[in-house]
Amino acid sequence: MNLKRQAQPRALISLVPMIDVMLILLVFFMVTSTYLNLDMIPALRPDTDSVATTVSTQPEGSIMIRIGADGHAVLRGRQLDSDAVTDHLTTEIAREPLTQVLILPSGAAPMQALISVMDSAALAGVQRLRVLRLEASQ
Repeated sequence: MNLKRQAQPRALISLVPMIDVMLILLVFFMVTSTYLNLDMIPALRPDTDSVATTVSTQPEGSIMIRIGADGHAVLRGRQLDSDAVTDHLTTEIAREPLTQVLILPSGAAPMQALISVMDSAALAGVQRLRVLRLEASQ
């Protein structure tokens, strides 16, 4: 009499634990990653045909408005209120419509001062407005 042993079933390899680990890693990297500044990616690529037309539409210059810690706007060394900023920007935009306006707020400047300067620029018809932020070098 021969006794036969029942063959052991082959062990099944389950992928569920590996998928769980991969999902945890995916969530971890998504939470800890930083997002890129999309302004550094050009939206339009200039063609060789349109180079001549874009040269003529480039702005003459830019205007920098600094906002001090006290909340006052300073333009070319002069402290201005919001009406004076609007008037100055209106005359500059009438002369050159594509002038770029740069706003550089102090780190201690109140947020309302920045909003007021941005409102003044919008009332003046500024189309190209940027808010700059200075960061300490590490």
